[in-house]
Amino acid sequence: MGSTYSVKYVRGSGVAEATTLQAGVEAILAEVDQQMSTYRDDSLIERFNQAAAGTCMAMPPAVLELVRLGEDLSQRSGGAFDLTLEPLLNLWGFGPKSRSEQVPSAEAIAEARQRVGHAHLRIDGQRLCKDAKVQVDFNSIAAGHAVDRIAAWLEGQGVSSYLVEATGELKARGRKPDGAPWRIAIEEPRDDQQVAQKVLELDGLGVSTSGDYRNYFEENGRRYSHTLDPRSGAPIGHRLAAVTVVHPQALLADGLSTLLMVLGPEEGAAYAEREGLAALFVTREGEGFVTRSTKAFDALFPAQEDTP
Repeated sequence: MGSTYSVKYVRGSGVAEATTLQAGVEAILAEVDQQMSTYRDDSLIERFNQAAAGTCMAMPPAVLELVRLGEDLSQRSGGAFDLTLEPLLNLWGFGPKSRSEQVPSAEAIAEARQRVGHAHLRIDGQRLCKDAKVQVDFNSIAAGHAVDRIAAWLEGQGVSSYLVEATGELKARGRKPDGAPWRIAIEEPRDDQQVAQKVLELDGLGVSTSGDYRNYFEENGRRYSHTLDPRSGAPIGHRLAAVTVVHPQALLADGLSTLLMVLGPEEGAAYAEREGLAALFVTREGEGFVTRSTKAFDALFPAQEDTP
């Protein structure tokens, strides 16, 4: 998947050997990569992406599940989430086939948008079909899917306490040997240094953070985020710097953090409250940041305080 992973777990009676666990984890990651990676030409989804309009291809259940989830999130957010953004991502310089980071012309954006949209995709039995030359990009949910798969594998091998991370998506369950909870730090969205903004204690929950502070470019004094709004075809331009979502499924935490990042501080917060999501929003205010959490987030972490 072009990144790293980490698995920490507590050994005990009934837990499989470390070599068995590692082999199983790496097999899952290899399968996800072979099915869903847009960074290798021989993956199933890249073969689909390279095919002509009117193509139908047999796909494994996991791929079809993620396509259905993408369609659901797209409909529920008024189009703020879209798995078919790759032509626009490449155009702006953020996709796997990008040539350079640049501000494209309005004509180029309009042309690329003709090849974007869930309306061009349909599932026919076990096949994925497209009526336009759309390209599916799972980068907003594949890592969360992988984390959930790894967590389920570990539990099936007798592991009851673990912390799983893949490409920055996390899930934890149980306690450490000393009885302490798994604790993860939410990073303050700064370009210049890493600062922990909030520390969360997790048990049975996945966490995902989306932000504009790691991947962006500047042109003529303006900052362009790697997060694109499918509704405009351009990078987001609001003050939301980062959003963290906590959910029992890392897959949904992953997708929802992207969705809320696109919606922005006001529309995103309203969506999160309406859907009962545990979310933390970090907004730029002058030279600093202001945080806002949902009721569900405060209910999960009532005693958590911001760290200095």
